[in-house]
Amino acid sequence: MEIPIYQVDAFTSRVFGGNPAAVCPLKEWLEDSLLQSIAAENNLSETAFFVPIENGYHIRWFTPLAEVDLCGHATLASAFVLFTESDPSLKRVAFRSRSGILMVAKDGDLLAMDFPSQPPRPCKAPGDLIEGLGREPAEVLCSEDYFAVFPSEEDILSLEPDMTMLKKLDLRGVTVTAPGNEADFVSRFFAPKYGIPEDPVTGSAHCALIPYWAEKLDKQELTARQVSARGGELFCANRGERVKIAGRAVMYMEGMIRI
Repeated sequence: MEIPIYQVDAFTSRVFGGNPAAVCPLKEWLEDSLLQSIAAENNLSETAFFVPIENGYHIRWFTPLAEVDLCGHATLASAFVLFTESDPSLKRVAFRSRSGILMVAKDGDLLAMDFPSQPPRPCKAPGDLIEGLGREPAEVLCSEDYFAVFPSEEDILSLEPDMTMLKKLDLRGVTVTAPGNEADFVSRFFAPKYGIPEDPVTGSAHCALIPYWAEKLDKQELTARQVSARGGELFCANRGERVKIAGRAVMYMEGMIRI
């Protein structure tokens, strides 16, 4: 069996930046165990698989350890593959997923994703979260992940989390965020429980970041940077029950999996 594979750097305009995702277009679904083995072999934060359906595609995402309900950068990468490799005449594409219908459309030199808004709510900070981050945040909230707010970008850059402690948390991962020096806000994301100590750029985390910062900054159009070692740029908009998450992507590699 041969399966096409592409590796795309998402939320960046340069190779070796942003977040690398593997994308595997399929004609029909394979066994889940095989999809998980491919994702583990790729050893990237996410591998996306999609199959054609009426009016679009059905998409699924796997980390090296498990399937997840929502992934931004691998959705952006999948749309990029469809727009550049499959059908350059396409202007927009619909993906059916565990998180509903996700639309991706060309927006100038950006690809703009329409995702569900997941506003964070105040919560009690688990001891493992504070110990894992190594310092007390100014505010702790939660949505799909724990959400720790710090006063400055420098605070975010200087964090050296204890992944052993963060791995004990009951939610998917931890987003840390602060006002940005050049962007409206910055963030980092840690999900060691899913085999991702630090994710370079996390589109899905912005489903919570966008409504939070839109309210805090009283603006609906926002620029964001994920300040991991690779770094990434996101162009965001708050749209009530939905959020717009836009970015660029660049092809790094294409090939064939032989099984």
